[in-house]
Amino acid sequence: MRIGFGCDVHAFDENRPLVLGGVEIPHTHGLLGHSDADVLLHAICDALLGAAALGDIGRHFPDSDSSYKGISSLVLLRRTVVLVRERGFEVENIDTTLVLQKPRLAPHIHQMVENISNATNILQSCINVKATTTERLGFTGREEGVAAYAVVLLRDISTHRRDAEVAEKTGS
Repeated sequence: MRIGFGCDVHAFDENRPLVLGGVEIPHTHGLLGHSDADVLLHAICDALLGAAALGDIGRHFPDSDSSYKGISSLVLLRRTVVLVRERGFEVENIDTTLVLQKPRLAPHIHQMVENISNATNILQSCINVKATTTERLGFTGREEGVAAYAVVLLRDISTHRRDAEVAEKTGS
């Protein structure tokens, strides 16, 4: 098993839609960024890449590459899962926390979980999305932006394959 941790932060921008977990959320501001600036999915991508020792999201999807301009972070998450699988791992579970003062996210969390499930091909019951405020403290409390944190667990499927091969050869 491998554990990965991811974190992302984006500032609010009044000229963009707010996209979190692949869901466009009604709000006065969106997030500033090269892609759709989905902090939740970016944190998950970084956690997955970290657990697989594959660097970070900027290494694989740099903001200097115009092909990623405005791209849906769900696409980036799908591509990240492919990289992780090519490295010999499967996603076991994902636990996340969004940090922002407004808007309230409870009505949107189920759709976020469904989007993450579809992008990662893991069960919704293995995905958790939480939201919290900072009681008006810090940049999130002042409503200047959003932070997201993610922890993932990967299973090494290449090891399981090797174990199965050994068991088959030895008859165990």
